[in-house]
Amino acid sequence: MKKWAFVSDFDGTISDRDYYDLILENHYNEGEQLYKQWKKGEMKDIEFLREVFKNINEDEENIIDEIRTLPIDEYSMDFIKKVQQNGGDFYILSAGTDYYIDHLLDHYGIEDVKVFSNEGYYENQGIHLNLDESHPHYHDRYGIDKSKVIQDLQNEYETVHFIGDSEPDTHPAQHADIVFAKKALQEMLREKNVDFVPVKTFKEVEDYLRKEGYVV
Repeated sequence: MKKWAFVSDFDGTISDRDYYDLILENHYNEGEQLYKQWKKGEMKDIEFLREVFKNINEDEENIIDEIRTLPIDEYSMDFIKKVQQNGGDFYILSAGTDYYIDHLLDHYGIEDVKVFSNEGYYENQGIHLNLDESHPHYHDRYGIDKSKVIQDLQNEYETVHFIGDSEPDTHPAQHADIVFAKKALQEMLREKNVDFVPVKTFKEVEDYLRKEGYVV
């Protein structure tokens, strides 16, 4: 069994804003009504994202260029390398799509990071999702069951750390060994009586891991 893994949500955790928010602002203003329906619980998360992602209406080159402008936690990429340098494996676990995550990692020269997410591909001036309902990690609401991913990783590692920022992250947080919470996830976990370390940045996460002896 390997020693430790660090698993991170992407949107709002590594990135400072959700990718769908960038699309709504720059390409798909009509999606604001969908956003309201989703927040009222009238749409599943994956239904909302599917509709938004496919309505970018841009050539792929322009989409990729914009993905590279997505604001991120300025220390997140250095943090990934720090984990890897100290014998940990880094994973990204996202209910978005691997399409924009892979392009962003490539832009920053990040290697050897496995992305657990909904498979995405470019077609007809948008990003489309390829969901496999037979996959063991499939989830009807999110596309991917983050809890199952964490539980599977716990069969491979002595310790699994997790960080997230919003409602979908409440589920894997209940299974990880050490949880770091940003933004709204903090109050959500308090309400569920789930232990967590409150943080704002990946630099704070690294400081905690250093005190615990995971990184030097």
